[in-house]
Amino acid sequence: MRKVIYGINLSLDGCCDHTKFGGGNDILQYFTQLMQGVDLIVYGRTTYELMVPYWPDVAKDPNASKADSDFAKTFDAIDKVVFSRTLTGTGEKNTRITQADPGDEILKLKQQPGGNISIGGVNLPLQIIERGLVDEFYFVIHPVIVGEGRGLLEAKGLKENLGLKLIESKILESGCIALHYFKQQ
Repeated sequence: MRKVIYGINLSLDGCCDHTKFGGGNDILQYFTQLMQGVDLIVYGRTTYELMVPYWPDVAKDPNASKADSDFAKTFDAIDKVVFSRTLTGTGEKNTRITQADPGDEILKLKQQPGGNISIGGVNLPLQIIERGLVDEFYFVIHPVIVGEGRGLLEAKGLKENLGLKLIESKILESGCIALHYFKQQ
């Protein structure tokens, strides 16, 4: 069965609004490596529209930095599924839009052959987490307290505690800490 992985950047005070803190080449390299085992990315409309067309455009830019280019090309090559009630098309060759129930669709996708399924954003992943369908979590904690902005779990509360087991921690050059957790059974 395929694994569903969830990765997100956070500030020390739990803010997940990427506009509140910067990024660096080491963070892009971390997420590029993470995407090496992924053959499907799943987003809601809002996160999809943050990522596309930005990263596909970077993939075509000969002046992009190596870290930007590597991530963009990796991202652009991966198939995507977008959950949306309003989008009717994307113009992207490897993107499918669905209005299906996210939990039911992810369960179906997990049972298909293939590599890891990466989910991104906040609202959609919380729905998938609540259904117990996320297998691994990757949190990159930025060394900043922003004092404002959207918190990761403020949109919805989990019905019960979700136990995680730390598998790996890594300090990146930027001072960010990358944490990799498995969901405890």
